[in-house]
Amino acid sequence: MGKINLTALQVRKRALAELQSQRLKVAPVWLDVMNEVPPAQILTRNQPQQHSEVQVRTKSLPNGRTEQVAIPAPKRKTKSGKSSRLFAPVKIRYEEDKLRKQFFQDHPWELARPRIVVETTGNQHKDSDYGKGLEQPLLPLSGESVVQRQLHLLHTVPDITTEQAYDIARREFYSLRRQEATRLRIAKEEMLHMGATPEKGVLQWSMQIENKHYNDWEAWARGQVSEQIQRSAAFSGELAPAPEQQILGAGNPGSTRGPFGTQQQLSARVNRGEI
Repeated sequence: MGKINLTALQVRKRALAELQSQRLKVAPVWLDVMNEVPPAQILTRNQPQQHSEVQVRTKSLPNGRTEQVAIPAPKRKTKSGKSSRLFAPVKIRYEEDKLRKQFFQDHPWELARPRIVVETTGNQHKDSDYGKGLEQPLLPLSGESVVQRQLHLLHTVPDITTEQAYDIARREFYSLRRQEATRLRIAKEEMLHMGATPEKGVLQWSMQIENKHYNDWEAWARGQVSEQIQRSAAFSGELAPAPEQQILGAGNPGSTRGPFGTQQQLSARVNRGEI
């Protein structure tokens, strides 16, 4: 575009200036329309709004009371100051993002637990009160429960640190997980005591299929090795060594009987050209 300003308002001003300088002989048809109905905004892009992270904490006052204060988090330096990222949208960061990242770094297997992501009404969190603990109505126990419990402690407990709130939430989480494991174990023992037969799980089925393929491969491999040993022994005219005789399934050290018979029978068949 060069140095020409092509914003909506400047276009009309430029057209008026060209009419006065007689560069334009006839006024454009849109000139009066833009005067009566000016554009609502200019066409230039504005830089995205910078979102600052705010942490809410409860502080103890000298008179014994407590109050909640908002503490702005320190601003992070931008990754790149290039002009190509001047108008790129800014990431919105929340305080629980760091808490969630820390928890799942310490407990990666929590992400492997199956979860139902389809919501019924979308208002499951409406009746949640993490001041009473991790267990909430209509919400299963998960890592998100620990994050919300830790955030609640940081907002309500006076002068508590992030590490202290994390330890309290983790201890409650471990206790509930142990109770859940105990209930499942007792239910399984009662089921077996009453004569129920549990179905095989995914791991049991996969191990059964894997064992079958391994046994088939082992039988094929033993046959290939046995054939190679008998061929080499037939051409050399010597008995196979003891380890090889075991592979061939020999009953005694002097016998090398395999799928092709004894050593003498194998040599005779090779001489006749049958093998």
